[in-house]
Amino acid sequence: MLDIKLIRADPELVRAGCAKKRIKCDVDRILELDDEFRGLAPQIDELRASQKLAGKAIAKASPEERAKLLEEQKQLKTGLKELEERMGAVQAELKPLLLTVPNLPAAEVPDGLDDSDNVELRKWGTPRLFDFEPLDHVDLGERQGWMNTEVAARLGGSRNYITLGELARLEHAVLRFAMDLMIERGFDPAFVPVLVRREPLEGTGYFPGGIDQIYMTDERDELYLVGTAEVPLTSIHAGEILSEEQLPVQLVAQSSCFRREAGTYGKDTRGLYRVHQFQKVEQVVIDVADEARSLEHHAAILKNAEDLLQAFELPYRVVNVCGGDLGAPQVQKFDVETWMPSREGYGETHSASRFHDFQARRLSIRYRDKEGKVHYCHTLNNTVAASSRLLIALMENHQLPDGRVAVPSALRPHMGGLEVIGKPIREVTAAEAAEVEA
Repeated sequence: MLDIKLIRADPELVRAGCAKKRIKCDVDRILELDDEFRGLAPQIDELRASQKLAGKAIAKASPEERAKLLEEQKQLKTGLKELEERMGAVQAELKPLLLTVPNLPAAEVPDGLDDSDNVELRKWGTPRLFDFEPLDHVDLGERQGWMNTEVAARLGGSRNYITLGELARLEHAVLRFAMDLMIERGFDPAFVPVLVRREPLEGTGYFPGGIDQIYMTDERDELYLVGTAEVPLTSIHAGEILSEEQLPVQLVAQSSCFRREAGTYGKDTRGLYRVHQFQKVEQVVIDVADEARSLEHHAAILKNAEDLLQAFELPYRVVNVCGGDLGAPQVQKFDVETWMPSREGYGETHSASRFHDFQARRLSIRYRDKEGKVHYCHTLNNTVAASSRLLIALMENHQLPDGRVAVPSALRPHMGGLEVIGKPIREVTAAEAAEVEA
């Protein structure tokens, strides 16, 4: 959350940030409640001090004076109770309002309403021009016996998938490559819960705004299924004061992820692009409160994702996400979009975000600097690999004319050396056969 001191000092800046992100927030009411809260605090302190003095006076008073002092003490107690109850009511209204205040977007965040207004920064690779009629990943998967959407829907409803055989091996290979890459780059691996309490989701900024996208267990447990390992990874140090020497904390985890995809009825219903459950490798950084260091980390975690896609020989582009498409917690976000032939365009596969101290304030993640002062940390995160969407890109971009799929060289060590997966599922011309051999 934002520091209340910042909201007090520059409410217009906060209003401008809300407007840029297209997020509604009642700044006026927050300031009213904050002003009342700050006015109540000294009154309560004064009454408590008077109550303490009165207690000492009663102990020393004569019988005649004691009755009068007891009556005064009773009135002090009544007045104090009324003020404390009012302060409790103010706090109860103020806290949820503060949770609705979004982080301030960086000046470099472009104006815009939705993802169509995101600004392209760069491209890598050239989308493939096919000499044959390519199949989409669903047709490829089902004809190869790698996918069965009908069985997946019977087991778990719509927007679910099953990978089988060599495609399941490829999915595992993608995840193993991603974990190996991050461990080589100094990230500590972790296994984390995918069922969490409300506090980690609130702390990382997914609640209250993203509650519609989260699966919840029943009232007996009051647990939630995470949509990303970012939630438990960032929350590991909640409530702690770290030493500056412990920073940066760099963590990576593979986990199952669950998303309701609320509000997407009828959109991307075919295939693996928008599913309720998938596997993902996530990277998280926690470091000192320094803008320059945050920018360095942001560039580094983005490079990790780009290096993975280049290793997979997949064309992609990087976009600077506009204000209207930027989530409440982010200062700035870069999306990496990978070329998917069946979509005839780029589809989002990675999101690299920095938050400054927004998440750390909610989670109370702090550090003590070398001078002994305590500060809130800065946090960042980025996808390393979301398996379902990367499978789309790998199958469609690397398909061969006969329906088999070439395995990028970077993944072959995790595939037992296989260079191609699948069996020929259609006849090819002589020219196409030559392309397969090449």
